[in-house]
Amino acid sequence: MKIREAVSALAALAQETRLSIYRILVQAGPEGVSAGRIGEELEVAPATLSFHLKELSHAGLVSSRQEGRFIYYSANFERMAAIMTFLTHNCCQGMPQECLTVNDTQVASCCVPNSQVKPKS
Repeated sequence: MKIREAVSALAALAQETRLSIYRILVQAGPEGVSAGRIGEELEVAPATLSFHLKELSHAGLVSSRQEGRFIYYSANFERMAAIMTFLTHNCCQGMPQECLTVNDTQVASCCVPNSQVKPKS
């Protein structure tokens, strides 16, 4: 990951509503959550929600899929792992294996990468 990509992703998360949306999506896992449900949970107007989801999408942090009249959003777990790796790459005096074990384990056990998620039939 390049520094500009990291800055873009971190900037997208550096806003209360967007961070709350992202946390909901991470908690939901690869299946994601409908836009309507996100709006209800956060009590955010549809236009405002759309704006924030667009910002997260442009930063590569979320993806969407349409099922009938509903749009479902899910966190991009591969991107999340790349950001975490970028932030901790030079930790522990150049020995990341000493400090990344916990992060690697938690991210790996959290969710299946988006590329392995099968859409609902």
